[in-house]
Amino acid sequence: MTQADSLPTVQAPSVQELGQRARRAARVLRSLPTERKVQALRALADELRSREAGILAANVRDVQAAEAAGLPAHMVDRLRLDASALAAIARDVEAVAALPDPVGEQTGEKTLPSGIRVSQRRVPLGVLGVIYESRPNVTVDVAALALMSGNAAILRGGKETVHSNAALEEAIRAALEGEGLPGAAVQVIRDPDRARMLELLRLDDCVDAIIPRGGAGLHRFCVENATVPVIVGGIGVVHLYLDGSFTRTPQDVQTAADLIRNAKTQKPSACNALDTLLIDRAALPALPGVLRALLESGTELRADAEALEALSRAGLTASPAQAGDYGTEFLALTASIRTVSGLDEALDFIAEHGGHTDVILTRDEAQARRFVQDVDSAAVMVNASPRFNDGGQLGLGAEVAISTQKLHARGPMGLRELTTTKWVVQGDGQIRG
Repeated sequence: MTQADSLPTVQAPSVQELGQRARRAARVLRSLPTERKVQALRALADELRSREAGILAANVRDVQAAEAAGLPAHMVDRLRLDASALAAIARDVEAVAALPDPVGEQTGEKTLPSGIRVSQRRVPLGVLGVIYESRPNVTVDVAALALMSGNAAILRGGKETVHSNAALEEAIRAALEGEGLPGAAVQVIRDPDRARMLELLRLDDCVDAIIPRGGAGLHRFCVENATVPVIVGGIGVVHLYLDGSFTRTPQDVQTAADLIRNAKTQKPSACNALDTLLIDRAALPALPGVLRALLESGTELRADAEALEALSRAGLTASPAQAGDYGTEFLALTASIRTVSGLDEALDFIAEHGGHTDVILTRDEAQARRFVQDVDSAAVMVNASPRFNDGGQLGLGAEVAISTQKLHARGPMGLRELTTTKWVVQGDGQIRG
């Protein structure tokens, strides 16, 4: 029996019907007062807490099925929920409710020589189609951000999350309808058939933007098959450049060791976890002290010849790096090391392989300024872990995705990134000559 077979046998609405319902719900949400949206989000947090047992039981079914099917460990890790994780999700919903509402914000007001008064007003995108793998927390994150930004959402999780997402959708609908709002404001496509995803990608009469969250294959499939605009993100290699100036004192070496360990091991399956360490040749003598704790954590290191020699002299072991180890997003306890002759070579390497999150550890302010200026990535960090490239950590409350493209939004997509603008023109009978 498959996961889909074990779900209640009810006639599921078609994707087209979901889209039409979402479009109607979006018209209600776009003009909803902030207070109503805040009340709905608080109700959702309460529903998640009151339904904890049912949600976690549904998640256990998904995790067991995923393990039995041989799903990769990092995918199972993303799938798993426990009581503390669910409590954190509920707190994230409340954090979104506490954020300023961007909808209705008016900017650029001016009166032109013709006498007309013009401004731009921030408005919701409309209907979001979000496609993602594993991560049931995304279901709630998207629901909260969509509601607060006045958008409706159609969600298509992977087949591995079918029970978790069904339980979460029921909690979301109960919260919405309990506050007198349309339950169709957030809908989950429960049918795991890939054909339903293709239908969503082509639902351009109802959906305003597709946001995929997953691996490179999912993003490529969406871009190649969608007739709805696709916001690409969440994939890419994370680099950290260790400048020689950051290894001159024992305190700095310890700080670098702690930060690099956090960057790799705090959540190795996350898209903002460290993939490649670029080390200034001048910093090689400090490399064993920087990486000893990382090796002790069980991380596999794949290093070039110079880094291998520096580690070997200290009795530490790594594997020889192959060409394919650079430019690879590992999503596991694996990282590559590349020795560079300084900042210029590091910048060239990142320009070829980067685009997601890139970090410099340096005590040289000029080096830091140049790194920030020259690195063209969604997020650039100075002396901080790349794990901070996250909507919650950057003060957005939560995120629907991390965009690595440049049109409309880049970096973590929170409330403001789920809105657009429209021109408002006010006059007193003016005509164009």
